[in-house]
Amino acid sequence: MVHQQIDLSQISSEEALLTPTYASRSLNSSVAKYEIPEGEIPPQVAYNLIRDELALDGNSRLNLATFVTTWMEPEARQLMTETFDKNMIDKDEYPQTAEIELRCINILSRLWNALPTESATGCSTTGSSEAAMLGGMALKWKWRKRRQSQGKPADKPNLVMGINVQVCWEKFCRYWEVEPRFVPVEGDRFHLSAEEAVKLIDENTIGVIAIMGSTFDGSYEPVKDINDALEKLNTETCWEVPLHVDGASGGFIAPFLDPQLEWDFRLKWVKSINTSGHKYGLVYPGVGWIIWRDRNELPEELIFHCNYLGGDLPNFALNFSRPGNQVVAQYYNFIRLGREGYRQIHQACRDTAMYLSGEIAQMGPFELITNGSDIPVFAWKLKDAVTAKTNFSLFDLADKLRERGWLVPAYTMPKNREDLIVQRIVVKEGFSRDMADMLLKDMHVAIDFFKSQTNYQSKQSSSHFHH
Repeated sequence: MVHQQIDLSQISSEEALLTPTYASRSLNSSVAKYEIPEGEIPPQVAYNLIRDELALDGNSRLNLATFVTTWMEPEARQLMTETFDKNMIDKDEYPQTAEIELRCINILSRLWNALPTESATGCSTTGSSEAAMLGGMALKWKWRKRRQSQGKPADKPNLVMGINVQVCWEKFCRYWEVEPRFVPVEGDRFHLSAEEAVKLIDENTIGVIAIMGSTFDGSYEPVKDINDALEKLNTETCWEVPLHVDGASGGFIAPFLDPQLEWDFRLKWVKSINTSGHKYGLVYPGVGWIIWRDRNELPEELIFHCNYLGGDLPNFALNFSRPGNQVVAQYYNFIRLGREGYRQIHQACRDTAMYLSGEIAQMGPFELITNGSDIPVFAWKLKDAVTAKTNFSLFDLADKLRERGWLVPAYTMPKNREDLIVQRIVVKEGFSRDMADMLLKDMHVAIDFFKSQTNYQSKQSSSHFHH
């Protein structure tokens, strides 16, 4: 073999940096982190620097705290890569992306049993939080118009919901000056009930929020019961208090796994529904959707028209410029999976959740609060009878599992049940039965560890995780 000697003087400075030792020659000093540096570095060096930092993050596939999609098919990823440069708001320049958004809106409207019309009413958003705020704004504007038409004051709006709502509803109330009226949890009731909701409603109530899939325990709230209670109340008072369904998770579960469950536009007082495409809609973050029952439920005052991008562009989302690739990915899922594909994926997730919850219930120290039979999410607590005898808390168990890469959150339940500490698992696409068995094995190892450490001091609270 003939060895050829390389003349280093003929190699450019950039090439010398990149070959052959992982750019080590350019990484022998720190790079500015909190101010923009003066000069450039080669693209591969910048890539390596950032990639190595991100290696310190947890593995998203082992994150059983998040509801957010962590796996998509390669073809979907490719479509997203090819369309992230398209500005979703510029419907004149990207008319086919706008058409795809409109198709998704109509698909969801029909999936949730809205009355068939030529065109459904709704829009895509950056997530279900933005969608929820748009729904809340429509409730307030509609309520204010009713009050003004009756010659009554409209300066004290309130919104009724369970204290288990996602924080976006608290933000909405604060940002738009609406009094939040929370139904507290009591005993073994961890979400809103029709009876408790009605107690807080008055003539200034802009609406009631019902959740299809509480983030605390994964349970559906009784939307039909709440709707029926509103029908009775509105008939007696002529108040017209509407119902908005926060279907951030369940909006993509119930239509496929619980088609007979009445929670959507089949119910008279359900006026709007939000959902998260990047949860059980199976799209990478971030995309959400807001759909109104019909055009009359979206006040005209919330629609803005602009023409500086070319053509008339009606817009009623809070955000303006954003990439169109998540909407494209949502449409990919709709046509790729169809009803049967979504059903199979979500049924597999529910089956895995119920398998996991059943195994955890048999471990000994734990008692289930939910079992994953609504959305594929369940929670458990330490058994009351053994809590005093165990030398670990659920915060300890969460820390121990994290050593193996698993993120299984522990937290206290909301006000009035802050004494109750629970752990929760979210099962989603990409979490296989084999992974469930690996988690169960690590849980058994963790329990055996605590048993072997007779002097172990248990944590009763934790500041490193909040719900």
